Amino acid sequence: MKPNQFLNSSKKTQIENMFDSISVEYDFLNRVMTFGNDIRWKKKMYSIAKSHDPKTILDIATGTADIALELAKIKDAKIIGVDISEKMLEVGRKKVVAKNLSDTVVLKSGDAENLSYSDSSFDVVTIGFGVRNFQNLEKGLEESCRVLKSNGVLIILETSVPKNIIIRFFYFLFSRSFIPFVGSVFSKEKKAYQYLQKSAEKFPSGKRFVSILENCGFNNVDVKPLMLGATSIYIATK
Repeated sequence: MKPNQFLNSSKKTQIENMFDSISVEYDFLNRVMTFGNDIRWKKKMYSIAKSHDPKTILDIATGTADIALELAKIKDAKIIGVDISEKMLEVGRKKVVAKNLSDTVVLKSGDAENLSYSDSSFDVVTIGFGVRNFQNLEKGLEESCRVLKSNGVLIILETSVPKNIIIRFFYFLFSRSFIPFVGSVFSKEKKAYQYLQKSAEKFPSGKRFVSILENCGFNNVDVKPLMLGATSIYIATK
């Protein structure tokens, strides 16, 4: 789905414009909407990545670089973060400079579906809350697979819908009211947060996403549900 179904522009263009428009408040609202849990989830991504002792890491849909900065704690690792939103990258670059990590983390404008890197370039690829914004999900995942080295690891953090019917009821009740409310109070871009809520529900999470990953060239897919299944970490090897 696109952020605005009534516009003729592509989903990719709309996503770029949307994140440009919410770049300033994005980090703050992310903390609010996840009750600060996003920080803990990104630390889990770091722990998983660290266990594979990577030297080269690509963080796709890096946004304001929170995950890239977390990954910078891995000894001797070099991280490249790519995103289509230049304004999100601007926020991220300020963080990189503030933490004196310019030699470790490099942020570049880039399209997840057309990566400008050679085959088998990275030990680890990470994507945090980004795959559901791909214009073509399969193409983006195939690109991630292409740039990974043999036996390289893909780590994805993404929203999911709880399996338990009771938890799922309250999840829908919460997400359909709280997220749009927070967006309307703290942001001028109400439609952006309406899209983020709706896209979270429509994303093919769980077994459906595992099947998609396998069809895109990945193996040994492991799923780690978080927050009672409202979010998941997917770990797959090439």
